[in-house]
Formats: sequence, C-alpha cells, structure tokens
Amino acid sequence: MTVISRKPQESLQESLQQVIRLLERHKLVEGMVHKQEMAKHDLVEQLVHRQNLAELQMKLAALHPADIAHILEALPPADRLTIWGLVDADDDGEILLEVSDAVRESLLADMAPHEMVAAAGQLDTDELADLVPDLPQDVQSEVLGTLDAEDRAEVQSAMSYTDDQVGALMDFDMVTIRADVRLEVVLRYLRRFDELPTHTDKLFVVDEDEIIKGVLPLNKLLVSDPDQYVGNVMADDVVIFQPFDDAGEAAQAFERYDLVSAPVVDSNHKVIGRITVDQMVDVIREESEAEVLSLAGLKDEDLFSSVGKAVKNRWPWLAINICTAFIASRVIGAFEGTIQHLVALAALMPIVSGIGGNTGTQTTTLIIRGLALGQITASNTRMLMMKELGIALINGAVWGGVLGLIAWALYGKWDLGLVMTSAMLLNMLVAAMVGLFVPLAMQKLGRDPAYGSSVMITAMTDSLGFFIFLGLATVFLM
Repeated sequence: MTVISRKPQESLQESLQQVIRLLERHKLVEGMVHKQEMAKHDLVEQLVHRQNLAELQMKLAALHPADIAHILEALPPADRLTIWGLVDADDDGEILLEVSDAVRESLLADMAPHEMVAAAGQLDTDELADLVPDLPQDVQSEVLGTLDAEDRAEVQSAMSYTDDQVGALMDFDMVTIRADVRLEVVLRYLRRFDELPTHTDKLFVVDEDEIIKGVLPLNKLLVSDPDQYVGNVMADDVVIFQPFDDAGEAAQAFERYDLVSAPVVDSNHKVIGRITVDQMVDVIREESEAEVLSLAGLKDEDLFSSVGKAVKNRWPWLAINICTAFIASRVIGAFEGTIQHLVALAALMPIVSGIGGNTGTQTTTLIIRGLALGQITASNTRMLMMKELGIALINGAVWGGVLGLIAWALYGKWDLGLVMTSAMLLNMLVAAMVGLFVPLAMQKLGRDPAYGSSVMITAMTDSLGFFIFLGLATVFLM
C-alpha cells in the first residue's frame, strides 16, 4: 500500500478552509432557524446552535495548538472569538503563546480572570515568562502566587530581560552532570527521568559550583564505553550564551553551528538555563515578519484589527509621506516654466524618479540584510559604497542610454534624449547612496534599520529625481 503524505502547510490551509466552511454553515443555518416561526422556537434554536458548534469543536479538538493559533490569526474578530470559545481549555495557554501579540491581546480581552489563571497554570516557567507580562496586573499577582518559591524566582528572572534578549527565552528545565563520573552512572541517572526535557541533544557538564566545563552529546553517551569517565569523552568547545545577548544574534549562531540546545551562563560561567532551537525558530520568524512590516513603516498590526487601531498605527509615516510629497510638489513647482516650455518633461519625469526609487530600495534591502546578519562593519562600508556606486553607474549608463534613445525617437529631440540619459545616470547614483546611508543612519541612531526605510527611500528619490531631471532640462533645453 502506498501512503501519500501531505505537506504541513497544505494540511493547515485545508483545516483553515474547513473551519471557515463550518462557520459559514453555522451562520446560515442559525439565520434560517431564527427567522422561522415554530413551536418551542427558542428550544429548537438552542439545539441547532449546539449541534453546529459541536462539529466545529470536534474539528478543533483534532488540531495542534499551533494550528489553532494560525486559524485564529486568519479569522476576523467575531469569528475568532467564536472559535476561541470552542477551544479546549487545556490548550488555551499554548495557543496564547503561539499567536501574535496583537491577536493575544484581543483573546485575553475576552477572557475572565479565572480563565487566564487556568491557562497560565498549564505552562512551564519559561513559557509563563512570555505570557505573564501581557496579563492584567491583578491576574499577574494571582498567577505568581500559585507558584512555589523556585518557580516564581525563575519566572521573575526571565521577566527581568527584554523580549530581544536571550534571558527572556531561557528554559530552566535541563540536565547537568559532573565530569568525574562514569558514563554508566550517567545512563542510570537518566533512566530515573520519566522523560527528558524537550530538545535535549546534549547534557551540560558542570563542576560543583555549576560552572560549565563542557557538553556530553547523547549520541556520544550511547556509543561510548560505559566505563569511560564523562571528562574523557565530553566536548569542551561549547557554544555558550549570556542572558543579555541579543536573541537575533543567538538565532544566527544556532543556524551557523547547527545547534539544537545551548547553555546560558552568567558572568562567572555558571549555568543558569538553556535556549533551544524551537525558540530560535520563533525568533527568526518574528524578526522576518517585523522586518516586512518595518519596511513599510508599520509596527505589529493584527490583519483584522479595528479601523481605529489600524489608522493610528499607520498615521506617522503617512504624515511623513504628506510632508515629502509637498516637498516634491514644490520641486516641480519651481520648474513650472520649464515644463510649460516642453510638455514632454511631464511625461518623462515619473520614469526618472520611479527607477531611482527602485534602485534605492534594492540597495537598502541588501544593506538591511547585511546589518541583520552582522556582515556590515565600519571597515567594509567604504567598499560597499564603491560597489553600489559602480553598479548604479553601469545601470545608469546602460538603461539611461536606452531611455534617452526612446525619448529621442518619441519627441525627435536629441538634446532631450541626452538630458534623459544624464538624469537617469545621476539619479541612480544618488539613489544608491541614499539606499546605503538611510539604514546605516537609522542604526547609528539606535533605531531599527528597516523601520520606514522603504518609505524614506521612495520619498527622497522622488524629490531628488524631479530636481535632477528638471534642473538639467532647465540648463540645457531652455
């Protein structure tokens, strides 16, 4: 028998469509029943309501919490709350961790305090540290009050770090061993566990003061002579992190060294926790999503957030756009006489500014990626500048020449074609410089290099493109 497996994303999308169809059928049937006149109308309506929701509930019960989180994010607020009310309460905590911050806020707003406490009670201490800051103050106190002293200290420790630091992602559930014991003893020790912590691919070797000495990979433990001492077979070239390290840089290290787990140590190299690959995957995903939004000048926004919230989120860069648009219009206004003298300029100038904007966006995207990967330093900035100028020079000469010939052919003016070529060349050079220095300047100011860069590039290249093209036309064609 041949078994054909579906890709996870295909299966997830199919589940989403099934939930949407069930929701639509639920609304349709309830609407029809509500309009009909019959004996015991209220009783019949309640029975139909329960029957329709029971099928939805069965569908949700078969899904993983992460899949339910995806479905919740893909639904408008009213449908989202309907589904949220049908989710098994035992999954509430995990789902709240999986959804985006904006969606989590909307779900928590629909929960009673005792439901929040129950959801938090399903989570480990490292997971609690992610959820507790989003809970109301009185609920936070109640949740922390249900923990023993050790767990409460761990949660408070993780909460003391910012979201972009390794300490906020620490897992306190780990296995440590000593270097002066035999592997046979380690194996007997591990058999006492009901199960090992998730993503345990190595054991952390420490001394009596919990100072990291090395790691013992599980595959090494299983194939080595049981009479060997841990210290003889452990690896001492350990990739370690400190709680104040940047989470994005840690994620890059996990990718670079193919890590599954790694110890987190304090300033004295004492092991205080660990981070695992599942957390790093979340960091990479969240940073990628944030970068896409940042390029357009947006912060974290729920796809189905209210009009008011969406408007407020988008106002800042729209205001900046209006200001830059006025600047561009004033640039054009300064050359009204030139445009009236040669109307062809009005048709050609959007081409110059548009190509410049595209060039700047290409450059800035490359620079933002380099900054995110830590590949751009003070020593190679000059080389990057020369490279981008070289690319812009070649592209400007080639494509400027092509557009110059087209302008000449269309309007029969060789000098207009020459102005078009020169403007394209100069604007692409300027766009490359702007695309390089805008994200670098943002980083220098302590801001996210991606935040609003695309908006700024477009605004600046539009104004400069109009100025260069119309300025050259005024000098050489008037």
